[in-house]
Amino acid sequence: MQRYTRKFAKSDTVLDIGQTAPPIPGLDLGNDLALIVFFETDCPTCRLAVPYLNKLALGARVIGISQDDQAATNQFTQQLATVFPVQRDSGLALSRRFDLTFVPSLFLLGSGGRVLRSHFGFDKSVLNAIAVQMHCAPVAEEFDGAPQSKPGCMSRHLEPKVEGEFAPAAAIGSARGLPASAIEVPDVEDQFEYCFRTFGDALPVIPPTLERIARMLSAVTVDRSEIIARVPPCYGEATVEKIAANAVMAGCVPEMMRVLLPLVRAVCDERLNVHGVQATTHFAAPLVIINGPIRNELGFAYRQNAFSNVARANSTLGRALQLILVNIGGARPDGIDMSTLGNPGKFCYCIAEHEEANPWEPFHVERGFQPQQSALTIFAAEAPHGVSEHTARTPEQVLKSISYALATVWTYRACLGYEALVVLAPEHARTIHRAGWIKQQARDFLFENTGVPVRAYENAPDAEGSQLVSKYKEILIDGERCYQKFRSPDSIRIMVAGGTAGKFSAVIGSWAAGPRGSEMVTYPI
Repeated sequence: MQRYTRKFAKSDTVLDIGQTAPPIPGLDLGNDLALIVFFETDCPTCRLAVPYLNKLALGARVIGISQDDQAATNQFTQQLATVFPVQRDSGLALSRRFDLTFVPSLFLLGSGGRVLRSHFGFDKSVLNAIAVQMHCAPVAEEFDGAPQSKPGCMSRHLEPKVEGEFAPAAAIGSARGLPASAIEVPDVEDQFEYCFRTFGDALPVIPPTLERIARMLSAVTVDRSEIIARVPPCYGEATVEKIAANAVMAGCVPEMMRVLLPLVRAVCDERLNVHGVQATTHFAAPLVIINGPIRNELGFAYRQNAFSNVARANSTLGRALQLILVNIGGARPDGIDMSTLGNPGKFCYCIAEHEEANPWEPFHVERGFQPQQSALTIFAAEAPHGVSEHTARTPEQVLKSISYALATVWTYRACLGYEALVVLAPEHARTIHRAGWIKQQARDFLFENTGVPVRAYENAPDAEGSQLVSKYKEILIDGERCYQKFRSPDSIRIMVAGGTAGKFSAVIGSWAAGPRGSEMVTYPI
């Protein structure tokens, strides 16, 4: 058992703007701007920040100060290929004088060591503001797969003292990954059978030969060793080369790499929380939604059979993602992936919006993009729940039928913690639009008319959802007391897909929603 002595910080503040920073031994700050960065070598947030600091250091003075020993510091700088000088904080004396509480801690110093700005943790907007202050271009892009912000770790001098050694830190943050292993399959071995046993998902795969991978890589200009993301739950390095290998196995055309690279970044965005999605006992699987010109350029299906096996683009992109989650992320269905019943979408779950039949703005425009910008959206989703409504002639009647399906998302009596995607068939969308309704009106109607009758909780105190009724909002729906199903209208998203014949729409429920669960993410292609 490890024994420790707890120490408490006197303050959770850092140096105020305008104060003079303590002198740093052996460092002459001069009159130029300098960014001082304190870090720990095993702090994931510190490692997350380094690639952005490397970009800043190409045009500005950045100085790193490590709170760890020389061996750990050397390994850190080698793994992350730091281009700025790093020195050790011997005895953590500087950390105490700078009054640190968390790392990474950033101090922008001006003439005479005056503090112009300070910040702890990782925040893209702060890094970009510092870059501008240092007369450099912004260093952090919005859709690069990293979170917008991330809290850091406690400063080393405030940590409990622990006997024994810590496990070595993972190389999070390095820009280049190890090359994929080349395997020679004996001539007597069937390549398809070997790959099925080794890399498959219960279906055969195309053997990823060196020649096929080279053809796949010919469609992109990114270095094959570049790490696009680290795929949960095992955080394997998704290099461009390894993504290409899985694309080959799934049957993608080389041009699909244009979509796969941002897709891997998006699925590893911490807001989506694919770690939780891949390890839950729930039904959820990542649903990919494609919008913009890329739909027709690469042949994505969005008319009849939109969720089915009608197009190579949908089928191979969806399957490539699933293979990446299994082969690189490690979420094998007989191991870490603990879904009780699973989801057919774990073979492939990819659709495109039928924008031509959508009477409103396309789904990605609603998410903040221009119509001519191709984009992809990922949603942690259950399987579709079909809704047939062939005789309704008004928006209210169509949406009422859909609201009854929405009430069952997750489970009937559970409210507030979940979201839903409504996939409207073109005929239903026309009925709603013909009456002059905009999409927001449809969303508001669904929100206001989706609930669970209070009587459903009678004599069911132990049923799932009943324990939380004190948190639910009571409303009237058609004169009956109900608990409102969703937290807000924004919990219900609406898109249009499917064939132009047939009044069948679908409701797709979420996994646990919100910052503690999973949030829908949209990335440009």
